[in-house]
Amino acid sequence: MASTTPPSQDLTKRPDPLTLEVVELIGEVVARFHEDYESAAADHALTGAQARLLSLLCLEPLPMRRLARQLKCEPSNVTGIVDRLEARGLVERRPDPADRRVKVAAATEEGCRVARSLRESLRFAREPLAGLSEGERVALRDTLRRMLG
Repeated sequence: MASTTPPSQDLTKRPDPLTLEVVELIGEVVARFHEDYESAAADHALTGAQARLLSLLCLEPLPMRRLARQLKCEPSNVTGIVDRLEARGLVERRPDPADRRVKVAAATEEGCRVARSLRESLRFAREPLAGLSEGERVALRDTLRRMLG
């Protein structure tokens, strides 16, 4: 019986050279972004994990287990990261309004200021993106959104 999978979606076939080049370029972008992010975090006396956690908490307070899932690490690791950020006044623990038995971690005003400063200090891609027209940046954004589904 013939395959019902369209040729473009047959994942058993080797990727074409263009796809391989795109994958390599995405890998290089990811590596450079991580390098810049780690450097920016260090400039703010943070580890990369601390910076990522702080950025998440600036969006909304979260319970430790959910933070661990989002950071793909053990809850005990999250506890240590929150402890260090709390000692610096960047994070605080609060009772969860939905369940007072549960504690959530929340970024303080200073924590959000540091996270914003870190985000603004990221240098990677700023110049290359500025060299693209608005239409090209919109097309790139839309393509990345489609890839992420």
